[in-house]
Amino acid sequence: MTQRIYDTNAYCKEFTATVTGCEPGKKKTYEITLNQTAFYPEGGGQPGDAGVLGGVSVLDTRQKNGEVIHITDGPLPVGETVTGTLDWQRRFDHMQNHSGEHIVTGVIHRKYGFNNIGFHMGKETVTIDFDGEFPFEELAEFEREANAILWANLPVNITVYDHEAAKTVAYRSKKELPGSVRVVTFPGVDVCACCGTHVAATGEIGLIKLLSIQKAKGGVRIEMLSGRRALEYVTAILEQNHQVSVALSAKPLKTAASVLRLKKENEKNTFRLVGLENEAFQRRAAELAGVGDVLLFENAMSADSVRKLAVAVLEQCGGRCAVFAGDDEQGYQYAIGEQGGDLRTFTKELNQALNGRGGGKPNFVQGSVSAKKSEIEGFLC
Repeated sequence: MTQRIYDTNAYCKEFTATVTGCEPGKKKTYEITLNQTAFYPEGGGQPGDAGVLGGVSVLDTRQKNGEVIHITDGPLPVGETVTGTLDWQRRFDHMQNHSGEHIVTGVIHRKYGFNNIGFHMGKETVTIDFDGEFPFEELAEFEREANAILWANLPVNITVYDHEAAKTVAYRSKKELPGSVRVVTFPGVDVCACCGTHVAATGEIGLIKLLSIQKAKGGVRIEMLSGRRALEYVTAILEQNHQVSVALSAKPLKTAASVLRLKKENEKNTFRLVGLENEAFQRRAAELAGVGDVLLFENAMSADSVRKLAVAVLEQCGGRCAVFAGDDEQGYQYAIGEQGGDLRTFTKELNQALNGRGGGKPNFVQGSVSAKKSEIEGFLC
């Protein structure tokens, strides 16, 4: 079995080992085993490590039958002594986020008694599933408590207990654990059975940011970030807010109020424009009363506006009404109606002839075509 250096020294960035196995893997990769390794294999919600091993790239690290499997892009000779170097930024990111997850879980468990029933560290965010519900408003308080624990810079203790000794320790675990148990302790916050890698002190996490909460699995799922990820997220949010602040000539902490004001103004203007548009459509329909079949070409407008104009004219013209809105370069939205008619075959032929798509009820259809005005006129006239 592979000796796992990371169990006792999560800060080992480089090590030497003997290659004990090398087999072809999937998609032109190789599966290499060593007598010892500092590469953490995927497990417990934490992704596997990556880096370089004996000159070949370690793409991922997994475990199988007690061995740590290094997925590489090239082979290594069995029996050779090699040097392994971790992608440290990736590893430390995992340590910050895994430790941050323990702290948040501990804070919530301490207040509500809810259990962590699922943990996943994705490429962008971390999620935790709990077996109970609490409101979004609680996140701000949980975040303050979690970050206060970082500022206290508490030591993170890792202890391995044999089976009998583990029975005397109160720790969190998602399942019954046979044999020895590796327990990670954040003093006064969380005590949990865990195989992952962690920081030595809470201050190294730097920052915890809770992003969202939603119902999941009969409880709630929290989305969060820690460390470098949290800093990069906050930096990106501040840059976005700066751009909004400049665009609206608003102070950074007043952008929300400015956006709401603009939103209300836009709603008023939209309501007014819709009213004016409806009046214009009714006037146009009155001009075409009783003329029979009508073909109209309009400037580009929304599909809903195309529909409303077609309906208004259809009610007055006494024949088939076809409205096409757009231009030859971008194509046209269409709405076609015929009171008491059946346009299904006609629409199919139109779409085939004019490179279009659309449909609807037998007597009223909507869609779009990629054709020129002259081609549309040639088909309809």
